[in-house]
Amino acid sequence: MPGPMPNPAKDRSRYSASRASEKAAARRVIVLPLVCTDPVPGMPPGREWSDAEAEMWETLWTGPQANEWDDSFIMAVAMYVANTFAVLSGTGSAWQAQEARHLSDRLGLTPQGMASLGWQMSPASAPAAVVPLKSGA
Repeated sequence: MPGPMPNPAKDRSRYSASRASEKAAARRVIVLPLVCTDPVPGMPPGREWSDAEAEMWETLWTGPQANEWDDSFIMAVAMYVANTFAVLSGTGSAWQAQEARHLSDRLGLTPQGMASLGWQMSPASAPAAVVPLKSGA
């Protein structure tokens, strides 16, 4: 099944940048806004999605990383959700756990994935400073 058609009019379309600007973009750091206000795409057909999966879908598409995703990410996010829930429910296999891990990196959902994509969270979303526990000694 073919993917979405190229849409050079979209800001984040993978087809909108020339090779030179892609290389320049690869060297710069992108600071992600706290939320994505783009419309959340519908979940792909082909299976029944649980309420928990739909909630995760909504969370992912309104999260900071979704600001850099376009429609070509829909199936990757769906695969991430399906594999993650299979593993968490205990019905998944080792390959599904591995696929979820790889997809989480490719989607920028892990610190390693964000670093490889050149993404950073906005300073306002950075976690609070860690304060060591006081020992009773």
